[in-house]
Amino acid sequence: MPVLSAAPSPTPVAAPALPERPRPTPRLVARRAGKAVAVCALGYLALWLVTVLGTLGVSFLAQQQYSSGERVGGVNHFLQVDDKLWRGSAPGPEGYEELAERGVRTVIDLRAEDLSEHQLSLPGEAGLDLISMPIRDGQTPTGEQVDQFLAAVESAPGPVFVHCGAGVGRTGAVTAAYLVATEQADAGEATLRNRAGGPPSLEQIYYALPADPGEADQPPLAVQAVSRLMDAPRRINASLSIF
Repeated sequence: MPVLSAAPSPTPVAAPALPERPRPTPRLVARRAGKAVAVCALGYLALWLVTVLGTLGVSFLAQQQYSSGERVGGVNHFLQVDDKLWRGSAPGPEGYEELAERGVRTVIDLRAEDLSEHQLSLPGEAGLDLISMPIRDGQTPTGEQVDQFLAAVESAPGPVFVHCGAGVGRTGAVTAAYLVATEQADAGEATLRNRAGGPPSLEQIYYALPADPGEADQPPLAVQAVSRLMDAPRRINASLSIF
């Protein structure tokens, strides 16, 4: 019988050597980092513009139905909410005197900024009682602060004037809670009246949307994060204008 011989095993073929990838140079790394920063900055700018234009547009529409207030005695957005409450921006000496002449007896200051002794003494010099209820710029009151606010307005011997810095965001948030708590408006109307005073932050808009703003406490963390990111340029500008 013929003897079958084993087939020779194939000779292994070496894989072609891959060319070495050049290591990125510092200049290349810097260029890539610059492009990434530029893309992020453009994305933020686009989102910021959409947010600002949207809030401005809704505020404009709200002003067609509700008053945004007037400028009186150096106070912007000066507006009577009802027989017990007035609202507006932070007054100066002339503004506090104007409030006293209109029968206001108590001022509720919502500013959490560092205020000088002179600024804190102005209400007293005009014969007004001062209640400090600090809320950070762009943010909303807690449930305890809403209760404190409602109690202060209820127990005040005369009309109360509430203000923050511009008389828009923080002032609008506590006013919305007041309107709902006193059954003068539902959440939708309170939100529109808040927007008529000017464009607040996203979390301040969200705060007024529930059926009872006083029960909403702080908005969810996701809403707070987006709101503060979009509101950062305005807050930075506001902090710089203090000095």
